[in-house]
Amino acid sequence: MIFMGSISPVFSQEKQANYPVQAKTNDGKKWRIGYLEGGPFADYQMNLIAIFHGLVSLGWIEDQAIPTQADDKDNSQLWQWLATSIRSDYVEFVADAYWTSHWDAELRPATKAAVLKRLNEQKDIDLMLALGTWAALDLANDEHHTPTVAASVADALEAKIIKSVEDSGYDHLHAKIDPSRNARQLMLFHDTMGFDRLGVVYENSEEGRSYAAINDVEKLVKEREIELVTCHASFSNTDLEVAKQEVFACYEKLVGETKAIYITRHRGLTPDVVEKLVPIFNKNQVVTFSQQGSRDVKLGVLMSIALAGHKCVGNFYAETIAKIFNGALPRNLPQVFEEPPKIAINLSSIRAIGLEIPVELFGIVDEVFE
Repeated sequence: MIFMGSISPVFSQEKQANYPVQAKTNDGKKWRIGYLEGGPFADYQMNLIAIFHGLVSLGWIEDQAIPTQADDKDNSQLWQWLATSIRSDYVEFVADAYWTSHWDAELRPATKAAVLKRLNEQKDIDLMLALGTWAALDLANDEHHTPTVAASVADALEAKIIKSVEDSGYDHLHAKIDPSRNARQLMLFHDTMGFDRLGVVYENSEEGRSYAAINDVEKLVKEREIELVTCHASFSNTDLEVAKQEVFACYEKLVGETKAIYITRHRGLTPDVVEKLVPIFNKNQVVTFSQQGSRDVKLGVLMSIALAGHKCVGNFYAETIAKIFNGALPRNLPQVFEEPPKIAINLSSIRAIGLEIPVELFGIVDEVFE
């Protein structure tokens, strides 16, 4: 399936939204799906698994258990399992259509070139999954016309992946966006915890600011007269161990400067780093909210968005893919998706800090961890 051009008229999103999602073959053949990422990142794995489950729920893939992954950041083994083990009459994840730049800025152009060569010359991929900002940017252009679903992007508009909330700008491109997601998180965090200083960690680059939703953070602290305390830690184009060390050092520094921290998306914030930081946060009575999700809450972070949100996001991506395979133009499908207002909390950390949970908060608590 190829879409030519980037300036075709945009049809009614209501009409496009009503495209069927039932499973169908590509003229008797399976639809072939490829994958591109900037580098290993835990959120990408969660989203890929959520997409799998979404396609299962729509009947495109038979239900089966996904093996526990040895590395929750590296999708290469998961992709090979998807390519060789799923049972489906309709779709296949193509084993050799998996590309990653390993967060190496020097490798990124060659990776992009390899993907474009495959898409434009072999033309054997029906849809690309672009996980993260790097991947989405590399496929959000007129250099190819293969349907592309950008996923796990913090803010597709701020990152200049899409033209607007309503229009991706390219016929072949779709990028989910929740314009107020980070703002809602931040307002919920402030409304419940009432802090006057907020700490954040991010890479001081355009992409690093996008990953960490710094524009939303800066807007909130200005509106609510909160003092912002920042620390910079390398995200991309650096060794993972260096990224982990810089992140840990930054959060240790912030603990001495603020009593509230918005834990932003960062590849250096691995589970082992989170587990080392939680006792430090609790000992110093620092309240925390994870931008990434309930995985961090399970490890001891005070609160975040519940896992139910990830399931709903996976269903949204799966429905988008299904509609594309049923003939919808990616550009004309709705991009806005708001996660349900459900949160996760960690009771052990709440008790360790000595907090009392506001009664109104329990109405939106979906996950509770000890």
